[in-house]
Amino acid sequence: MPKILLVEDNEMNRDMLSRRLERKGHHVLIAIDGQQGVTMAHSHEPDLILMDMSLPVLDGWSATRQLKAAPETCSIPILALTAHAMAGDHEKCVEAGCDDYDTKPVEFARLLGKIQALLGKGAST
Repeated sequence: MPKILLVEDNEMNRDMLSRRLERKGHHVLIAIDGQQGVTMAHSHEPDLILMDMSLPVLDGWSATRQLKAAPETCSIPILALTAHAMAGDHEKCVEAGCDDYDTKPVEFARLLGKIQALLGKGAST
């Protein structure tokens, strides 16, 4: 069962995404801010991280940079989830180290496809 760390400060988004992902057979861990996300990634070694970019304490860009800079977490795929859908936001997420990007509100079928693609990449490397 793939382990996904969901780093999301919005309670409704956390609840909706975690329930739907669990129904699809994923084990979901939850962090409510970027610093907690970094800490949990180190201690739980998830297969994938869904990272909101606008987070309290430590934003998603900074959390992603920290995770990608650390040898023990650098290979964990990170999928940015953001309401930022302006020109250049995708590039900003990629520059921070995100492996993929999806916009909010979440279109679950599209997100699931991206998750499966990233989990497949990790399994083959």
